Amino acid sequence: MLTAGVDLAAETAGTALATIEWSSSAAVLRSLETAVPDARIAAVAETAVSTGIDCAFGWPDEFVEFVAAHARGERIAGELAGMPWRRTLAYRETDRVTREVTGRWPLSVSTDRLGLTAMHCAALLECVGDRIGPVDRSGAGRVAEVYPGASLRLWGFGTRGYKTDASVRAGLLAEFGERMPWLELGAMADLMVADDDAFDAVVAALVARAHALGLTPPPPARHLDSARREGWIALPPRDLAEIAPAEWRSADPR
Repeated sequence: MLTAGVDLAAETAGTALATIEWSSSAAVLRSLETAVPDARIAAVAETAVSTGIDCAFGWPDEFVEFVAAHARGERIAGELAGMPWRRTLAYRETDRVTREVTGRWPLSVSTDRLGLTAMHCAALLECVGDRIGPVDRSGAGRVAEVYPGASLRLWGFGTRGYKTDASVRAGLLAEFGERMPWLELGAMADLMVADDDAFDAVVAALVARAHALGLTPPPPARHLDSARREGWIALPPRDLAEIAPAEWRSADPR
């Protein structure tokens, strides 16, 4: 089994790609690249059983409807223009569920710093779709929206400062060695310490393993239609043993 993880940026320069090969006894980091173009990601996605991409796959339905209505010059009713209404434009349903599960809001794709990256993601999903068929943004397929920071917190790792401080990432890798002895990073661990994008790409590939095994909860039926437009964050199980290679799961090294 090969899984892939992408830490997407607004441009190629900040985009990282990782692949992990899974056997019954180990998970081996086979590649870790930075400044990765879309065509390379699409080619890897064609060979992977699951590809996790760290970026929102779409915008809130309410936000899309608001922008379209505003462009048509339609009036906004005064009682609807308060902060509670604006929050419906800022967050997708999957963002609300993620907050319930993790205790923290994801960045808003419509009001925060993700807009340009989400535009890139829309183009990337089309590029990937040209190789493997249309991407289902709800995660019902071989591509999933992932959230590395939230996944690390679900697994019990501290995430404060890891995006900006190499020493924090080095500490996290030491914890990885203790809690995931089956994960073989080799010399590429140095790049994970040096580059936070590379670090998140590896985490995304780990979450892709959970997605491939069917361990990431799908959207509830009532939200499935909107998730196919907005996207849905694939959250892994809290127990890392559930994604471990089979021999480690049966041995239960805890």
